[in-house]
Amino acid sequence: MAEKPQPVRVLYCPVCSLPAEYCEFGPDFEKCKPWLLRNASHLYPHLIKDANEKEAEKAAVELQSVGISGDIDGGGGGGGGGGPSNHSGGTSASKPEEVKRLPGGKIKKKEKQEVIIEKIVRNKRKCVTVVKGLELFGVKLSDASKKLGKKFATGASVVKGPTEKEQIDVQGDISYDIVEFITDTWPDVPESAIFFIEDGRKVAAA
Repeated sequence: MAEKPQPVRVLYCPVCSLPAEYCEFGPDFEKCKPWLLRNASHLYPHLIKDANEKEAEKAAVELQSVGISGDIDGGGGGGGGGGPSNHSGGTSASKPEEVKRLPGGKIKKKEKQEVIIEKIVRNKRKCVTVVKGLELFGVKLSDASKKLGKKFATGASVVKGPTEKEQIDVQGDISYDIVEFITDTWPDVPESAIFFIEDGRKVAAA
């Protein structure tokens, strides 16, 4: 004699009213997640992994924050009782401004402000002057390309370079005429911050 089939017990989510295994297809899956983690985590193991990663990232950020603040506090106390000279030098105080937080608590150094000018010959005859880094001085690249094109009566456009950063490509060799135009048009860009790439080396324009 065959066994009598037992009724199946279905676990329903109180948030979306769907069976727990169908929450991910419902309209409020994000709202369902806390309940699912507590009551049906076996159905969604990836939620546990995501939650653990978020906790790890949060802990890493907190540890980094404690480490940086500790460096600042400790920097003022060393070498003679923490006199004001250390703060006036700006070494410790400037550190938090030079770092940028990334996911996971990692720290990225602030990009150095400099304009790079490079002459590139394409197809053995077509010359293009590439200008990188103007945006670091608050210059809008689309406006800068228009002004460069008008000044030198040539084509200029904003494109993505090899590193996916935007740059200005100017048709023709204007590399040594462009420095004076940049410093005159955008006074916030000092000549000392402009460099040429020559034979693979960075050479100061000033």
